[in-house]
Amino acid sequence: MFKGKVVAITGAAQGIGKCIADEFVKNGAHVCVIDKQPNEYFTGDVAEEAILRAFAEKVIHDYGKVDYLINNALPLMKGIESCTYEDFNYALQVGVTAPFYLSKLFLPYFTPESAIVNISSSRDRMSQPQTESYTAAKGGISALTHALSVSLAGRVRVNSISPGWIDTDFTPYEGADARQHPAGRVGTPLDIANMVLFLCSEKAGFITGENICIDGGMTRQMIYHNDHGWTLEEK
Repeated sequence: MFKGKVVAITGAAQGIGKCIADEFVKNGAHVCVIDKQPNEYFTGDVAEEAILRAFAEKVIHDYGKVDYLINNALPLMKGIESCTYEDFNYALQVGVTAPFYLSKLFLPYFTPESAIVNISSSRDRMSQPQTESYTAAKGGISALTHALSVSLAGRVRVNSISPGWIDTDFTPYEGADARQHPAGRVGTPLDIANMVLFLCSEKAGFITGENICIDGGMTRQMIYHNDHGWTLEEK
């Protein structure tokens, strides 16, 4: 399906990003990875403008075009009690600025059927304590998605995915961890990768500006104290 297509993916040395990259490779695409961790294509920090420029230049030098941009790099997670000014800005640079700037750098090189898929999080709509930097970045990329979809209308389709609990080690979970998901299990990276490939395919040609939450229904299940066996234990 993706034979000869060029895919740029941030944060793809491990976890969800690597799974996405592997699935594109299986389908015949040329995959260009940028990650802080060593990898076969480009090692660098997407928080730095010069690194983003160098990555984009390499992709265009190697292939002359970009069909799909997948913004997956993981922002820093720190809360209001420990997160410094620099920490918070760094999270936004990784989670919002880099996706925006790569979209801008690649804009002249996108092909007529190009797509951008931004990886957000179900934390764009719900939170745990002390997660402000990560949550703000994920909320930002969700909003950036619909803004870009309007600005790039007719040129590039832009969508985002909000994963819930995704276990990157494919660990089997049972009991409460599984039952809190209406789907009956914790998610895997393939749950996200499959949607990324769908959104990049011709089958999704009428979908743009959307945020698709893939969380096994976790954000839809209302939980009350002493309801269906759920009990809140006070600190």
